[in-house]
Amino acid sequence: MRTIIAAAVLSLAFGGAALASDTITLTAKNGNVAFPHKLHQELKLAKGCKACHETEKGGTIAGMGKDWAHTTCKGCHAEMGKGPTKCGECHKK
Repeated sequence: MRTIIAAAVLSLAFGGAALASDTITLTAKNGNVAFPHKLHQELKLAKGCKACHETEKGGTIAGMGKDWAHTTCKGCHAEMGKGPTKCGECHKK
């Protein structure tokens, strides 16, 4: 019984990363945005999940929307000098 409980606790504790989708499609008025989550996880290792999320555990992003994405995503892309920064580079109709 203890083994089952320990396995369940470990699965819940570390399962989030394994369950994270490779690519997340965000629905937007000007066309859907395909967000390559796995690629961003690999690029953000130095900053961790808190580069976008409120905690290192990830999860939903409070305030996520057009203004947040344009500030956070475009800002990071401009700062790093790579990644899309123009409307049609993210939004696909």
